[in-house]
Amino acid sequence: MLKKTLLSIAITASIATLAGCASIVNGTNQSVSVSTGAVSGATCALENNKGKWYVSNTPGSVVVQRSYRDLTVNCMKKGYRPTFKQVASQTKAMAFGNLVFGGVIGAGVDMADGAAYDYPTDISIPLSHA
Repeated sequence: MLKKTLLSIAITASIATLAGCASIVNGTNQSVSVSTGAVSGATCALENNKGKWYVSNTPGSVVVQRSYRDLTVNCMKKGYRPTFKQVASQTKAMAFGNLVFGGVIGAGVDMADGAAYDYPTDISIPLSHA
């Protein structure tokens, strides 16, 4: 009986350490750079279901929270047309490995907190004159 209890504790501890593997390796945040082509000094708002972030002077970078939802990017500058772009969220290959090694619990944690997903690190949104 004691052996079964110890075995159960060992298995539970192993699963707990593997759960959320991508969360531990890469975290739930990601730095992205935004450029507006040949135009500098634009303001851009980046938004997904986890929050909203700003680049106040392009080209520039900001740390966003990863999500399974696309990132909406809106850029504007006086004298130029406001420009909008949807940036697709991609599932990282690590998420599939986590399913194998961390099981359903590990994959579920990474999907729920956004760690299983990634955005392109460089986002270009060229602005044109109004």
